[in-house]
Amino acid sequence: MRTFDFAPLYRSTIGFDHLTSLLDAVTQREQSQPSYPPYNIELLGKDQYRITMAVAGFVDEELQIQSERQTLTVKGKKADDGKERNYLHQGIAGRNFERVFQLADHVKVTGATLENGLLNIDLVREIPEAMKPRQIAINGKSPQLLETSAQTVA
Repeated sequence: MRTFDFAPLYRSTIGFDHLTSLLDAVTQREQSQPSYPPYNIELLGKDQYRITMAVAGFVDEELQIQSERQTLTVKGKKADDGKERNYLHQGIAGRNFERVFQLADHVKVTGATLENGLLNIDLVREIPEAMKPRQIAINGKSPQLLETSAQTVA
């Protein structure tokens, strides 16, 4: 069992109280979630991600992807074909599953594809303009004036 001491975090940050509950929820969910189906999480670019899940035997209609708030849920429900099978060895898991991913702020699902038994879910982080870094004017001078005056001094 893992426990985390967040005391150093509280000493130097303000407004990150929700992180402790998020980390607790993630660790509890990881302990209770089965390992099926296997998946990869890739960083494709600065703000681009891809989740690849091995869903062999599933078709589009048997998979459901839902994004709500900061949670991405992928469900697979195998349709019963009505055939009675007598397996000597069953190594291909075709069971129903539900996998939940916690998404960071401003991460959105942009698309999904199913190809060769792999489900690819593409995500991108879109930071709103209001949250991007900006220059602050000093004494009412515009940032462009600040840059040009710095160049003339040098």
